[in-house]
Amino acid sequence: MKVTADAVGTLLVDAFHHLALFAIGATTVWSAATAFLGMVEKGRAQLSDLLLLFIYLEIGAMIGIYFKTTELPVRYLVYIAITALARVLIEVVSAEHQTGIDLLILAGAILVLSFAALVLRVASRRQAPSDRPVADMTYATGED
Repeated sequence: MKVTADAVGTLLVDAFHHLALFAIGATTVWSAATAFLGMVEKGRAQLSDLLLLFIYLEIGAMIGIYFKTTELPVRYLVYIAITALARVLIEVVSAEHQTGIDLLILAGAILVLSFAALVLRVASRRQAPSDRPVADMTYATGED
């Protein structure tokens, strides 16, 4: 009975993961399309708009890698955070046209996250090739 319960539990958890990832992926595509159509309607795209599209791209890539490898690439979350902070930094500078502690805090946060991305990259390269996610192997070997 325990074996059957474990099998059903695993099936339900896997189904939930796939359903949730599909919902997140569909929402990401929908949001990216809506943002793009908004840019088309305005007739121009600002730098913050382009960075928003990069955030959507990274979320999509992260979901795709999870579907292929069943591993969540934490580095992509760091990239998303860096891009989001850069977007906020651009909006603060363009709206207020001033320098101050807010800019230093944002720049410092970007620097810390960049260092974290570097540490994660170095750590992932030190893994055995069989333990490395597919995306990291492609990048590390230079293959396309």
